[in-house]
Amino acid sequence: MMNRRDALARVALLMGGVVIGGDYFLSSCSSPSEEKTKTKQPTATAPKELPAVLTAEQVAYLNEVGDTILPPTKTPGAKAADVGGFMAVMVRDCYKPEDQQIFKQGLNKLEAAAKQKYSKGFMELDAAQRTALLTALDAEQKTYAKTKTPEQPNHYFRMIKELTLLGYFTSEVGATKALRYLPVPGKYEGCVPYKKGDRAWATT
Repeated sequence: MMNRRDALARVALLMGGVVIGGDYFLSSCSSPSEEKTKTKQPTATAPKELPAVLTAEQVAYLNEVGDTILPPTKTPGAKAADVGGFMAVMVRDCYKPEDQQIFKQGLNKLEAAAKQKYSKGFMELDAAQRTALLTALDAEQKTYAKTKTPEQPNHYFRMIKELTLLGYFTSEVGATKALRYLPVPGKYEGCVPYKKGDRAWATT
């Protein structure tokens, strides 16, 4: 699949900035909260599973949000790549505690925005309403990013969108269906023909 550094670079390009938690993702997601409490374990002891940050219901919710950001077309959408499950791991392992809180509270804010705009929850919205809602939230996070200072909190929807893109394009579905993937590269070719509309390569 696409390597971590290439994936982060592509998502950063799409988002127009640094990916939140990207430094930890490149270092194999050694959680900042985990590092503070880590004690040396005997080599024969299996590492303990970290407690989940998101519930199964929240993972399912995020799969629907992700599928609105990257819906199925000629290729499978984000839900087919289980981006909700990917987000659960990334938020747990790669986000600082304060960003974990922002992300979890953001799910409540997204739900509140849906109810304010349509008088019903996100899961009850039709495809057009979901798209309109998330388009408005994306515009909100872009405006916020223009004036955000390092001391200010990150925007929850930026996190959701970044992780959706990152999870999808590093998944088997994204790399082999949305992108072109060559599992065993052959000879090096520095210049190959390209036609407008050709899919980008997942492998470099």
